[in-house]
Amino acid sequence: MATFLICHGAWSAGWARKKVRPLLQAAGHTVFTPTYTGLGERAHLTGPLVDLETHIQDVLGVIEYEDVRDFILVGHSYGGMVATGIADRVPERVRHLVYLDAFVPRDGQSLNDLVQIGGATAHAGIDGWLVPPNPSPPDTSAEDLAWIAGRRRHQPAATFAQKLRLQNASPTIRRSYIYCARKAPAGDPFAQFADRFRHDPTCSYFERDWSHSPNVTAPEALVHLLLEIAAHGS
Repeated sequence: MATFLICHGAWSAGWARKKVRPLLQAAGHTVFTPTYTGLGERAHLTGPLVDLETHIQDVLGVIEYEDVRDFILVGHSYGGMVATGIADRVPERVRHLVYLDAFVPRDGQSLNDLVQIGGATAHAGIDGWLVPPNPSPPDTSAEDLAWIAGRRRHQPAATFAQKLRLQNASPTIRRSYIYCARKAPAGDPFAQFADRFRHDPTCSYFERDWSHSPNVTAPEALVHLLLEIAAHGS
């Protein structure tokens, strides 16, 4: 049995894995879905000084205090920034790094850098420091939209603007990239990573006809793929 630690995307929180968690647990796996500072149930802690490093430290704290080892690290969307930082800091604890339609920064890159490369609009923030949520994917059901709408929160702009500084040489962690292809190609900032990893022999590549948040719109299919990766990719 495996341990999964999931780094959520922007404007989201641990609550957004409500459909995925029980499916993984029913298969006998342990699941951690920490929430970053300033979001979800920790929204009261938000502020202009909350940045990418804050969110990396949030997850490192869970790893340390829960003594999480030999785990499958999943980074979704913005969570790819956080997961990359985690894998750089504690590579000896990570069994497999899975990017789920996620940003994969190199040393010195911010999410805003990668969004601009992908042809979308950078997240500059409003009121000087807050960024409102992007719209949900168009295939999100009315029921799910009602569930999501009241829970997503504005995110501090510094989390998008801060550049990730990697401290170690490329760790030899097994990696997988899952590209969600049900999106308009124009302005899709994740297509660059599909192009990067599609033929990369050091990274297993999966492409699925899902929109950007399969944890909401296709949880059973997503869990099936995560279990396949856990069984054959570790």
